[in-house]
Order: sequence, then structure tokens, then C-alpha cells
Amino acid sequence: MIPLKDNNPTRTFPFITIAFISLNIVFFLFELGQGENIETFVRSFGCTPYEITTGTDKEPFIFFPVRLTIFTSMFLHGGWMHLIGNMLYLWIFGNNIEDRLGHLRFIFFYLLAGIIATFAQIIISPFSTIPQIGASGAVSGILGAYILLFPRAKVLTLIPLFYFIRIISLPAFVVLGFWIVLQIINGFTSLSLSAQGGIAFFAHIGGFLAGLLFVKPFLIGRRKL
Repeated sequence: MIPLKDNNPTRTFPFITIAFISLNIVFFLFELGQGENIETFVRSFGCTPYEITTGTDKEPFIFFPVRLTIFTSMFLHGGWMHLIGNMLYLWIFGNNIEDRLGHLRFIFFYLLAGIIATFAQIIISPFSTIPQIGASGAVSGILGAYILLFPRAKVLTLIPLFYFIRIISLPAFVVLGFWIVLQIINGFTSLSLSAQGGIAFFAHIGGFLAGLLFVKPFLIGRRKL
């Protein structure tokens, strides 16, 4: 299932959602601009579990505290499809969460979900030397919040069926429920694989759970529009 758009209107302009999308695109273009130094760049600004759990210093591209990679890693991506997929979900679902939380709270919510997602993957692979990168964890937090706040909102969804493609409108809880079940299945399947790397499924799961758990506390004192 590939979501294309939702029919959930907002009353405020999504400044922060657009800002996050813009930052991700700018950082990715800067990343591509590193040329032959791109691997060093990703290792410098990506979040490597082994370095976090052991406090090991990097061999930096520039001097950069290892703990800050928890934040910088959220704005790096492994390729165009990685970036486009994350930004598509952020654009479709982020504006409604920003609308409900307000602009400032949305910033903290997004970053908190990303941090929790990062540590969820670190707990699963504490000594991995593969840098974690991508906005997936933070975006997963938005998906968790969305399924809780807008479960029946309609989402126009592209469904590939062998050689046929259908576009149908489905409730958000179906689209996002299918997504998180797929992450859980793939996550636990990945535990049996000896190879490291690939998709950080437990970051997705951790971010999604963070969205479910924290969106309501973030709404305390917030007047519903």
C-alpha cells in the first residue's frame, strides 16, 4: 500500500512540516555533494549504535560530538527512494499532527519520536557498527499519532495487484495498521538474520509506539481547533 493523500483538512498552514521536508532535502543534497567522501560523511553524522553504547570517539569528517549524531542522523538518507518515501509520509500525515499540536509542540514531538526510535534500534543492535540514518523513526511517530487521533480519516491509497494497480480510499487505521504490522513482521524476521545493516525496522516500531504514547500528553492544555 502506498498512500497518496488524505482527505483530512487542516485549519493552519503546516510551516514546520514543510520546514522539516526542506531540511531533509537540503541535507540530502549536501550529502550527495560530498562525492567520494560521502561514506566518511555518513559515518561522521550518522548515528552508530556501537559509538553510542561504548562512548567511542569517531574519526570525524570534522570535529563533531558523537551524541549529536542522534539528531543529525534524522536528516540523512541512503538514497532518493529512502528520502522520497519518508517525505511522502511526512507530507501526507504530518500537517494534521502539526495542526493538532501547534507548530512549536510539533517540533519537539517530531524530535522526541526520532530520538526514541533511534534508541529502540540501538537496544536491538547495541554493538552494530552500521550508521543509522533517515527520518523514518520521527515520521513513524507521526504515523502513530495519526492512527490514534484520526483513525477513520480517508486515505487515497495505491495498491499494486500483480500486473494491475488500483487506487482506492481506505480508512487511516487500515493503511497505517497494515504498515506497522509489516514493520513488526519484518523486524522480528530480521532478528534471525546474521547480516547487519538494511532497514532499521525497530526504529520504525519504536517511533510508532512513541507517537501512540506521547501525542495525548502533548495535547494537554492545547485547545482543539
